[in-house]
Amino acid sequence: MDKKTILVIDDQDLMRESLQESLQRADYCVRAFGNGKDAIESFLEGGVDAVITDLKMPGMSGIDVLERCKQIASDVPVVVITAFGTVETAVQAMKRGAFDYIKKPFEPDEIEVVVRNAVERRALVAENEYLRTRVADEGPTSLIVGDSEAMKYLLADVEKVAAAASSTVFLYGESGTGKEVIARTLHAKSPRAARPFLAVNCAALSAGLLESELFGHEKGAFTGADRMRRGRFELAQGGTLLLDEVSEIDIGLQAKLLRVLQEREFERVGSSDTRRADVRVIATTNRDLTKAVREGKFREDLYFRLNVLPLRVPPLREHIEDITCLVDHFIEEYNRTLGKKIRGLTPDAIRKLQEYHWPGNVRELKNVIERAVVLVRGNTIEAGDVSPSLDGSRMLSSEGELEITTVEEMERRLILATLGRFGWHQKRSAEVLGIGVRTLRDKMKKWNLRPARQKMPA
Repeated sequence: MDKKTILVIDDQDLMRESLQESLQRADYCVRAFGNGKDAIESFLEGGVDAVITDLKMPGMSGIDVLERCKQIASDVPVVVITAFGTVETAVQAMKRGAFDYIKKPFEPDEIEVVVRNAVERRALVAENEYLRTRVADEGPTSLIVGDSEAMKYLLADVEKVAAAASSTVFLYGESGTGKEVIARTLHAKSPRAARPFLAVNCAALSAGLLESELFGHEKGAFTGADRMRRGRFELAQGGTLLLDEVSEIDIGLQAKLLRVLQEREFERVGSSDTRRADVRVIATTNRDLTKAVREGKFREDLYFRLNVLPLRVPPLREHIEDITCLVDHFIEEYNRTLGKKIRGLTPDAIRKLQEYHWPGNVRELKNVIERAVVLVRGNTIEAGDVSPSLDGSRMLSSEGELEITTVEEMERRLILATLGRFGWHQKRSAEVLGIGVRTLRDKMKKWNLRPARQKMPA
């Protein structure tokens, strides 16, 4: 376990050195300073788990230090010590957010107990905040499934890349290929595995909201900011942050992201205080970022900074042989979560799945299996149980034979057929296709797909 760091501030050399010696003997790292100004500069660097400050000091008083620390990082506990202890000063310190108040003189074990309680309280609060964020972010937790050559090569690369725990990873591949699963696997196999893994969907938030989500904000930084909030770079400290669909980040915000990757530092929205970021970044995209760079939509310097360790996640059509083990994995999952007892698929059903071209990749396969598990009447899934989900793949000519056409045209027809089947309901259609609603809308716009007799639904 990492040693906890305590910031000690006292203008009396003997007291400061005594505190430092006692805390180091209790196995803490100690940063000791004789004045508040130097201590606050150290506090801004981050990594402090608790603060002990004398109350009466020249320049910045202990109350001044307390208030400044609470402005910078309200979660870090501050213990105030003084030889001028009265009920009034104790109440004043506690009202301003002090964790505890202790009078000089005191025994070494007395301060050790107070510091241990402060550190444990902070760890508990941080864990609760992380768990709340983790629940909101809950996504795929399973590791890589597949024993094809393509997946073996990918897993071998994942093992190597995971060990480089500070290098940025860039995952690229089509929508639905399982890039987030790969990201979680990278984290789980890395030296950062014991620390948080957090994810941000960059396409789901406006530029302003995304900046606040990544870097946090101070109280009053903008309308509705009624309290200080730590961003994902702070919450993921020591761990991994997944930037999903990084290609969708606003060009203005890209400069701030570049700075974090280069300098490992950032500021909360509404603050000028610089904070350190010990976070591994994994970025994903299903777009051609080199094209976006040429078009001026994505910064070239940010692209190179993200593209340190690139990994391509192959589409399902390149490892069709993994369908059997993927199906087994999904059936086991849905049997557990849905209370079912499905034994598996018939050979005809497996063959039907293997003959399909899977434009929505593994996500689409998972959706197909979930629907089959829910709707099947017996305990074995047959070809007819998966057929309705794959009907859009049958592109027949007027003579009833398979029409030879481009993959893009097949995709356009499949999307058109699915939209028509679900009354142009975009969310349901996207779920069936195994793609995101945003991706579906982009393709509808590209091919000008819309209902014949009504306006396109929002």
